[in-house]
Amino acid sequence: MLTYPDIDPVAISLGPFQVHWYGLMYVVGFVAAWFLGRRRAPRFGLTADDVGDLLFYAALGVVVGGRLGYALFYGLGQWAADPLWILRIWDGGMSFHGGLAGVLLAALWFARKKRMAFFTLTDFVAPLVPLGLGAGRIGNFINRELPGRVTELPWGMPFPGMGPEPRHPTSLYEAALEGAVLFAVLWFVSATPRRRGLVSGLFLTFYGVFRFGVEFVRLPDAHIGYLAFGWLTMGMLLTLPMIAAGVALIAWSRKQPVDVSFH
Repeated sequence: MLTYPDIDPVAISLGPFQVHWYGLMYVVGFVAAWFLGRRRAPRFGLTADDVGDLLFYAALGVVVGGRLGYALFYGLGQWAADPLWILRIWDGGMSFHGGLAGVLLAALWFARKKRMAFFTLTDFVAPLVPLGLGAGRIGNFINRELPGRVTELPWGMPFPGMGPEPRHPTSLYEAALEGAVLFAVLWFVSATPRRRGLVSGLFLTFYGVFRFGVEFVRLPDAHIGYLAFGWLTMGMLLTLPMIAAGVALIAWSRKQPVDVSFH
């Protein structure tokens, strides 16, 4: 059994001004995406300024979509009772699936502006996302969020405020799978000539499978619980369409042209 590290969720505190590790993880994710995007941009006919613009709109999509998604999927009753609650993003959190929808809308707008094929742009964006996802899950871990079920595995650890039983560190599982593993797969595949839509399809499929699997050992949100069968969670339900869309997109990509010229 391991010990849950005692890390202050506040990274920097100057009087009333506080910077939380969770917020810094968002910064890490966008900086990583900016750096990696600039490396790949010329292959897609994009400039460094284009990458900056795209990330700006994607950031808006993440924040607005993530908060709206959380309100709709996990906090609709609270939002109805207190409409201003949605503006207090530190109270409740963000939804990955809502953030993804926001990013896709931003990508659709940007693709039309640049007269690019939509899936060409999403193939460019997909490998830039996982490092930010991994950083966000580390932020969840520092914030003592996303507790897992009780386990006898040697890497289980007591979750703060939930008694002495060791639990699955599910946020670290997701950081490894959705962050490191997903990044390695997408970066490797996108470094070679491939058909349009393949990278985007792999992102949806692998993320969906990883998230669905981890949900089996992650406790559901306390105010929602299991939706059915004593194991189906909201995260699983929202992830199933991602997996289906990813598989369909991979199949569709087999009939598409090789999208990027490698020299």
